[in-house]
Amino acid sequence: MKLVISDIRKAFDDNEVLKGATYTFEQGRIYGLLGRNGAGKTTLFNCLNEDLRIDSGAFWLEDDAGNKRPISAEDIGYVLSTPVVPEFLTAREFLRFFLDINKGKIPYPQEPDVYLDYMQIEPESRDRLLKDYSHGMKNKMQLLIQYIANPPVMLLDEPLTSLDVVASEEMKDLFKRRKAEHITVLSTHIMELALDLCDDIVILHNGVLAPVDREQLDDDDYKAKIIAALREENDA
Repeated sequence: MKLVISDIRKAFDDNEVLKGATYTFEQGRIYGLLGRNGAGKTTLFNCLNEDLRIDSGAFWLEDDAGNKRPISAEDIGYVLSTPVVPEFLTAREFLRFFLDINKGKIPYPQEPDVYLDYMQIEPESRDRLLKDYSHGMKNKMQLLIQYIANPPVMLLDEPLTSLDVVASEEMKDLFKRRKAEHITVLSTHIMELALDLCDDIVILHNGVLAPVDREQLDDDDYKAKIIAALREENDA
């Protein structure tokens, strides 16, 4: 399975954020979408999730035989940098509710505690209200819902922001364990994180997407060019 993005353009009044973004993302790999804050990473995700209407261009899913189809809401799992969970529910209540409203859509549904074990949510925390969860624990719950739904495309918008070291490592391990099942695109402005976690790095600079050659990042001149491009965009 592939997610194909072709010449996507998006402007807000006179500010053209995406200027012909084109790239192909493949299942089984984690892509680091690298760009400074304000580069348009979230705008791109919102376009793919159809929260924003693109001005022109197209995007679609393509199977291994080359058959194309439009992306539907069920195809996208979107994990926001600021977790959105129903804070008036406990973790167990949230999962029971989610499983109930998606009955028949989830293959091989499990009891809530099976999923909570998988996400390493401690038993004593499972009946606490989500409003009392830390940022990292809320992020885990947000991500868990997406993995239960199991869409082919996972868009992760700065998912490790503000997490402590332990939670961050747990999340990175989860992404790696589940990558074979998904097309995973993780946005970040931190090159070291992209190098540590991602199979491929794509830079969003001046509204277009371009691959970063990981092997050349050991070359100080090449790495300096990437950093300079990001710095130039940030100063613009």
